[in-house]
Amino acid sequence: MAYSGPFQPGDRVQLTDAKRRHHTIVLAAGGSYFTHKGEIKHDDIIGAHEGTVVTSAQGGQYLCFRHLMVDHVLSMPRGAAVIYPKDAGQILIEGDIFQGARVLEAGAGSGALSMALLRAVGPTGHVYSYEIRDDHIGFARDNVVEYFGEEPNWWSLRLGDLGEVTPEDLGGPVDRIILDMVDPWNYLDQVTKLLIPGGVIMTYVATVPQLMNVVEGLRAQRCFTEPRSWETLLREWKVEGLAVRPEHRMNAHTAFLVFARRLADGTVAPRPQRRARK
Repeated sequence: MAYSGPFQPGDRVQLTDAKRRHHTIVLAAGGSYFTHKGEIKHDDIIGAHEGTVVTSAQGGQYLCFRHLMVDHVLSMPRGAAVIYPKDAGQILIEGDIFQGARVLEAGAGSGALSMALLRAVGPTGHVYSYEIRDDHIGFARDNVVEYFGEEPNWWSLRLGDLGEVTPEDLGGPVDRIILDMVDPWNYLDQVTKLLIPGGVIMTYVATVPQLMNVVEGLRAQRCFTEPRSWETLLREWKVEGLAVRPEHRMNAHTAFLVFARRLADGTVAPRPQRRARK
């Protein structure tokens, strides 16, 4: 799929009607899409620029834009719950996922985070995605291939347990590790062997007991910086003239993110001190 320019065959296009209902099509020369407002011919869209309007046979009007990554993630088939864009964005920035980075992801799920990591590291980097469920492997591969048009050659999707992974399996320690697992605290010994000094570990956990176990587990390793943990709440606002108010529904708690960095071997970090109470 092209990312800009006039629409061309193979592009995934989102059609939006006056009621903000979305319809997604993949353009094909001579193809048609049928709505309750009649036929929309693909040839009427091919060659046009993004942001134009196509009219159906019965006069329905639809605004045309290419699918963004967020559209793909929220509409793609799922075998497991996806990491939502509000959290994936935090992982990319807080985790400092840079171009050329070597990233290990444990818990590929439906492939949502895999897509974001693959775009961030680019062809000069590499993403190793481990998943213990064969059915999830299928969803992740299909969704990534559908988005990129092919399976990126800088991606290694593997069926296996993180506890059995060695540095040799990855061609050496990696720069970043992202854990989206039920019990990531049980794999922290392994993480210390797979992560370079200065490397970042981030975990994605849903419940308070999981959060407690991860943070205390990182502290017990004594080879990570003091963990930081947070959640991101997203609330949209409705703005119509003087009627300005928050939306009734919001994307509230999805998960806790935990961040820490690997210390050099043999280093003991200064013990965190709290401010004395006045």
